[in-house]
Amino acid sequence: MSRDILETFPNPKPDRDYVIEHTAPEFTSVCPRTGQPDFATIVLTYVPDQLCLELKSLKLYYQSFRNMGIFYEDVINRMLDDFVAVVQPRWMEVRGEFNTRGGISSVVTAEYRADEEDDE
Repeated sequence: MSRDILETFPNPKPDRDYVIEHTAPEFTSVCPRTGQPDFATIVLTYVPDQLCLELKSLKLYYQSFRNMGIFYEDVINRMLDDFVAVVQPRWMEVRGEFNTRGGISSVVTAEYRADEEDDE
């Protein structure tokens, strides 16, 4: 998996705050402990600045996790880091809604705010 897969295009309205939401209901990765597949819906929501994510590259990026052994928490935080590095949004949230396994379903959410980074 590599953030190099991700492509962007210029934001057509960089002077306006607006929300983009992409939902991918067929995400898969592999549990690093059991080797069993994990299934999730990934919801990417962001307010773009100068760039927007191109959808075909986003699909290929998600598919790159298909055979990767990785915990839920790492998946979502890695995605957020990669998306922020490529798009440099004003605000972004990545939410992973993982299917029930062993009687427990899990939701992992990670968030980024550009204005909080400026305060550091």
